[in-house]
Amino acid sequence: MAAPRRVESPRSGTAYEADLAAWSLEQAAHLRAGTWDRLDLAHLADEIEALSRTEHHALTSALRVILLHLLKWDHQPQRRTRGWATSIKTQRLSVAERIEDSPSLVPLLPQFLARAYRRARIEAAGETGLDESVFPTACPYPYEAIMTRAIAWPPEPEVS
Repeated sequence: MAAPRRVESPRSGTAYEADLAAWSLEQAAHLRAGTWDRLDLAHLADEIEALSRTEHHALTSALRVILLHLLKWDHQPQRRTRGWATSIKTQRLSVAERIEDSPSLVPLLPQFLARAYRRARIEAAGETGLDESVFPTACPYPYEAIMTRAIAWPPEPEVS
């Protein structure tokens, strides 16, 4: 089997479409060296924007997991598990770390929460066997509660 052929880009070496990993390393080297004329500016801009979208998706995903487990926690207290509690706590850390690393995401939290809740509601219905209408159509939890509400394990006995 012949070795893969290196596809050259007229400006920067490896073509973006041919080998993203090699292209990325070359672009980083050009940036560090200040060889601006060798940069693939259009693709660099696309990749930088993609990094932002990746952060948005990761934050939304972590919020979705928290919301899913909070919904299950609240609607099926008899089925609470250590896994739900652990998941809520670890995903809270993930959200906090992402916000710490990218504080510009804070103003977007309402948008991320709404998107995350839509998915969490559907998943909660599927995982609990409860009708989707049992769960509120809008997120019932303020951000502060999502991030700080006590999740005791083992669960404290229900007081009537």
